[in-house]
Amino acid sequence: MNDFGNGYDINKTVNFFKRHWKLLTIVFVVAFAISIVASLLVTPRFKSSVVIFPTSSNRLSKAILADRYSLDYMDYGIERDCEYAIQILSSQSMEDDVCRRFNLIEHYGIDGSDPQKLFKLHENYRANVNVRRTEFLGVEVSVLDVDAQWAADMANYIAANYDTICSRIQHDRAHDAYSIMNDVCAEIENDIRALNDTLRHDKSRYDVAELIGNKTKELAELQSRMSQTKVDMSRQVSYKFWLDQATPADKKAYPKRAIIVLLGTLGALTVCILLLLILERRKSSSEEEK
Repeated sequence: MNDFGNGYDINKTVNFFKRHWKLLTIVFVVAFAISIVASLLVTPRFKSSVVIFPTSSNRLSKAILADRYSLDYMDYGIERDCEYAIQILSSQSMEDDVCRRFNLIEHYGIDGSDPQKLFKLHENYRANVNVRRTEFLGVEVSVLDVDAQWAADMANYIAANYDTICSRIQHDRAHDAYSIMNDVCAEIENDIRALNDTLRHDKSRYDVAELIGNKTKELAELQSRMSQTKVDMSRQVSYKFWLDQATPADKKAYPKRAIIVLLGTLGALTVCILLLLILERRKSSSEEEK
């Protein structure tokens, strides 16, 4: 009645624990004590998080100036904008800015003369900073640190620096575009002056008059685009809606001491039982051979 499929005998299991209960109890107590001490030696870390919603990737100047307010500058970003934001927040540029701002080499206790200091710095950074997309196309930045205030300050700085990096990218791009359009405008103005000279000498050239009208219209459109680009180049705007700012945590996020104690104790017991089973199997094999 004690057999449960495949010849399993519960009496053998009961007898096994009866034979070794003293040793297993000692292992349990020792493993439990060591696990508690180990969990107390682990430095606690605190977690702070900030949540942002990226705005639409449309330029603010285009939303405000073009086509009589044809775009809504209050639009939330779509999935593509969310992915762009994650890429920027996880970028090397962001990482370098944060490491410089918070002097993380010193904060993480990395030797400044270590030839691998940058590798260790970035490994520590990536282990403690996490960027992920939320369920509703928001982006959450989480920071773990031994100092709760430090973790909150880092998370808030990363979110704020997102605007700085976006502005830097847009400014560089807008500056190049403005320079090109300025050169094109100068060429069109030269063409218009030349055509006006031609028309002054021969006022019957209606084709020239029409060409001047087309060139003037083209110049006006280009100058309108230059005005938009100048706004993008000169103004620093926000590229996010800031939902939740990070605040210092009042409870540690790591380690979970109960889990450390539980896993350490069960792991030690499991190893002990396996070793005892192996020893008994070998002992039985030796007796059978005799």
